[in-house]
Amino acid sequence: MTTIERTLRIDASLEAVFRRFVEADALTEWMGESATLDPTPGGQWRLEYGDGNIAAGTFTIVDPPTRIAWTWGWEENPDVPPGSSTVEVTLAPDGDVTVLTLRHEGLPDPGAIKNHSEGWDHFLGELVELPGR
Repeated sequence: MTTIERTLRIDASLEAVFRRFVEADALTEWMGESATLDPTPGGQWRLEYGDGNIAAGTFTIVDPPTRIAWTWGWEENPDVPPGSSTVEVTLAPDGDVTVLTLRHEGLPDPGAIKNHSEGWDHFLGELVELPGR
């Protein structure tokens, strides 16, 4: 497996879910401690976690409110450095809920895939639990 893919249903509008990926305050409600985001193609992003780890990359696609993609990696991690993998999120309406599909591609080895799979499962679980605003 070289791609992590998750599909889930969120009880919130497309716009509310999209906002949780492109606004720093909304992102850190479910992932990380602090964030700096420039959600435009070519714009940088940086997400600091409470344990000292820092994820960073560049937005590649920003198509509100249905699609966003960015490069992904970890500062000071030569195995998965910033820009070494990509994450794409697509959003689709289904009645009153949003169907989110996340694809994370380009991770270098089974250990990185396992760690990132566990991380996405945890944080997407946090996202699903947020109120639908």
